[in-house]
Amino acid sequence: MKIKNILITGSVCFLTLFSCTDIDENVYDKYPADEFYGTPQGADIALASVYAQVPGEFVRDNASGVGYAGADNGWYDMNCMSSDEQVIPHRNTGDWQMDFARLHKHEWLPTDFIINNTWNWLYKSIFNANLAVSLLEKSNANPSKIAEAKTLRAFFYYLLIDDYGDVPFFTDNNITVDKIPQSSRKEVFDFIVKELNENVELLSGTRGGNYYGRFNKWAGYTLLAKVYLNAEVYTGTSKWNEALAACNKVADGGFTLHSGAVDAANPLGSKYYELFGDVLPDDETILPIYATLDVVSRNIYAVRSLYGAHAQTLFGFSGWNGTIVPKEFFLKYDANDIRRKQFLVGEQPGGTNYTLDVASLDNPGADPQAGVRNVKFYPVAPRTGGGASNDFPIFRYADVILMMAECNARLGNPGAAKPFIDQIRVRAGLNALDHNPTLDEIYNERGFELNWEGHRRQDMIRFDKFLLANEFRPASPAYRKLFPIPTSALDANRGLKQNPGY
Repeated sequence: MKIKNILITGSVCFLTLFSCTDIDENVYDKYPADEFYGTPQGADIALASVYAQVPGEFVRDNASGVGYAGADNGWYDMNCMSSDEQVIPHRNTGDWQMDFARLHKHEWLPTDFIINNTWNWLYKSIFNANLAVSLLEKSNANPSKIAEAKTLRAFFYYLLIDDYGDVPFFTDNNITVDKIPQSSRKEVFDFIVKELNENVELLSGTRGGNYYGRFNKWAGYTLLAKVYLNAEVYTGTSKWNEALAACNKVADGGFTLHSGAVDAANPLGSKYYELFGDVLPDDETILPIYATLDVVSRNIYAVRSLYGAHAQTLFGFSGWNGTIVPKEFFLKYDANDIRRKQFLVGEQPGGTNYTLDVASLDNPGADPQAGVRNVKFYPVAPRTGGGASNDFPIFRYADVILMMAECNARLGNPGAAKPFIDQIRVRAGLNALDHNPTLDEIYNERGFELNWEGHRRQDMIRFDKFLLANEFRPASPAYRKLFPIPTSALDANRGLKQNPGY
């Protein structure tokens, strides 16, 4: 059974964060306001308001599709469906709005709901992180708690510049929206790097337990590695050595790849898929999102993919018949790869037959049973037609290993990259390479290993693949590497400049 590690706020209701501390509702009466957040209880409450923004939920504080992953119409959909790994086609029966197909076809607009939704979620998260930093600093809280709040803020700013480029930047909430200055991508990148370098070593080195779902030292260094990995995209100057050094710091945490052994008890036949189930194994998982359906977040990705009758036969509730895996992506997998077991194509229980080919994404749309489906996050209980309780890996060690391979290859040392790639391949049931890996092979391996985990758009941009034509669209113009600043944000702050091309 899971330990609840996330504070859920609804009105004035709190569930326990990080541990089973019983917080009296009159706790504020016992401390002056400027001291409360310096206590262990108060510090955790300040952090909880920030962590509560991370899990995906359909509606929170009257906002739809908020969170990193777990619900529709938010950060996950914007970043994953604009890549080559997944899309929800409009169906020729009238199901599903066009937004997802337009993301995949690179036809999004500054007025689109998902573009605006993601922007608002990120700024709400940054506002909460700024508040937490302020409260903790004024209360002289434990330095590790202040560092945790600053690392969370750096995480949200990293997501923001990755998607939108030059963005409004503020660290003090005592400013109105119309006055927030727009900073360059490089300026915010420099801030993120400085914050992380100053704070990561102050974070706890504890793995799992009360730090399940929190930024410990290892998650902080993984974030720093990701920021450095994409430095050339963000600033024009590569930081491969710095990224590799941060990855080596993560390796000091004692992480290993989880087993890929055969497991007849697992619905997909391998222990590998424990990495996407309930309470993610801490041998490989670095930073997960905790989820329990209708309590904290949910994971919709398998039920959203499966056709109604098929899901009904498997789980006892209908699927949403939504997300598919494009044929070109699916066909890259080796037939012996255990990671291929997540994909379903052809005849299935419940009189279902998923076809490999999809004739149309939007006009008139796909046939109801067209498209390969994905059950990487095979639903765990509690589960219903509204989703399941699978936790979600934001960072895991396989990603770090692949980053080490990429950094070595880009630094002109593909021989040093080979052992890292081979670890991932052998775990997947494949042979080690008989040659040093090329950058294209590293790129493909990242796709095979990390699909549907939120990394693909970023990888495609870094490897110069994002603009290439696919079966559903021609080559895209360069400005599509960034999403537009939402029209509503431009209306609220006349000092903002729209990204080129929009």
